[in-house]
Amino acid sequence: MGEALPEERLEEPLAALIRHAREAGADAADAIGVYGRSSGVAVRGGELEDIDNSEGSDIGLRVLIGRRQACVSGSDLSSAALQRLAERAVAMAKLAPEDPYCGLAPADRLSERTHADGLELADATQLSPEQLKARALEVEAAALSVPGVRQAEGAQASFSVSSVRLMTSHGFDGGYSSTRHGLSVSALAEQDGAMERDYDYGSTRWMADLRTPEDIGRKAGERAVRRLGSAPMSSGAMPIIFSRRVSGSLVGALLGAINGAAVARGVSFLKDALKDGVGDQLFPKVVQIIDDPLRVRGLGTRPFDGEGVATDITNIIENGQLTTWLLNSSAARQLGLQTTGHAARGLSSPPGISTSNVHLSAGVESLDALIAKAGNGMLVREMFGPSLNPTTGDYSVGCSGTEIRGGQLAGPVSEVTIAGNLRDMFASLEAADDLHFEHEVNAPSVLLGGMTLAGK
Repeated sequence: MGEALPEERLEEPLAALIRHAREAGADAADAIGVYGRSSGVAVRGGELEDIDNSEGSDIGLRVLIGRRQACVSGSDLSSAALQRLAERAVAMAKLAPEDPYCGLAPADRLSERTHADGLELADATQLSPEQLKARALEVEAAALSVPGVRQAEGAQASFSVSSVRLMTSHGFDGGYSSTRHGLSVSALAEQDGAMERDYDYGSTRWMADLRTPEDIGRKAGERAVRRLGSAPMSSGAMPIIFSRRVSGSLVGALLGAINGAAVARGVSFLKDALKDGVGDQLFPKVVQIIDDPLRVRGLGTRPFDGEGVATDITNIIENGQLTTWLLNSSAARQLGLQTTGHAARGLSSPPGISTSNVHLSAGVESLDALIAKAGNGMLVREMFGPSLNPTTGDYSVGCSGTEIRGGQLAGPVSEVTIAGNLRDMFASLEAADDLHFEHEVNAPSVLLGGMTLAGK
């Protein structure tokens, strides 16, 4: 037999934690273990600048006594330390205030899938520090090869392995491992004494899926050069296009607004958008937004959620209409509903809520067609410090990009702010056909009508 996988090595300490918690007086408990090993290399000017290697395991325990709960975490996996941790958690729970909604997930909702077989989350390709250095040098050289780029900063290559295992006192026990390969670089361009910076990066489960160092470095350099000569454009109400690079932030704003915890507290501008299972028409009917936790090699893929509940594809927006809140067991109890399998478990806190691999489906028109349709407006390529009022949906963000004039891209733009209300923005959204699956939240470029731009 070969060496046990990291998630297999977590079985004994997690079982011991739950056993000690029950012996100390807990009515129920769940425990999570996380193992991580990572390597990263940064270069500058063709020389090694930094190298980082880390490895470790951490554990977290949640105990429940009636309607009281407490969470503790640690990194000492010795038998005596595990017993002390469990006893401390039980003592804390006895003093905690009552929470009428706390508790383990319903037993009948627990996932039968307890591993990630078939989801291809772990790549057998592992890179040494020497190989990472070579890749970092490649991405730096590619950025520097772009005419107009003066220097490259922060050229990095990384590789990591992580494992997670979740165990509950009512019978769930599951775990899986995953890998991640990364490349990134920032490029600095100069023209007539003016300097602009931009970047590019890639992150994938499998090295074979990662864009080449040459592609990432060249793209970072081209982006920096494209920003040279940027200036504010005239203020006004106009169409705005969010490029694929930033459009996922709009989907993220929606996900935050339909988070069951925010809805239960009444602090979401969409708190009344779903009643008796019928949702508001938030987007045009052609818009679909989907959460797929079982996407093969997905960055957010998970065979079960943070409470051990089964995960499945969720059509969050179907034909433009909201279909569901995002719920863990606690939020579901508050709203009188059932968990949707969106629990996220940390080491030292009760389960929160998160999605997995979310995407806004591609439209049928090209980005060029949306630019032509916009007429006069702006293509946003980068954003800085977005501000969102969660109770009203009022939204504003500083941004840079390219002016659209007469249906064509014109000069580079910087130091402007765009603003609107998310409900209005959602209702006017038109998607391009350039969807790529690169992150945990993905969207194509989108055209939004009638936003306000504050410039010169």
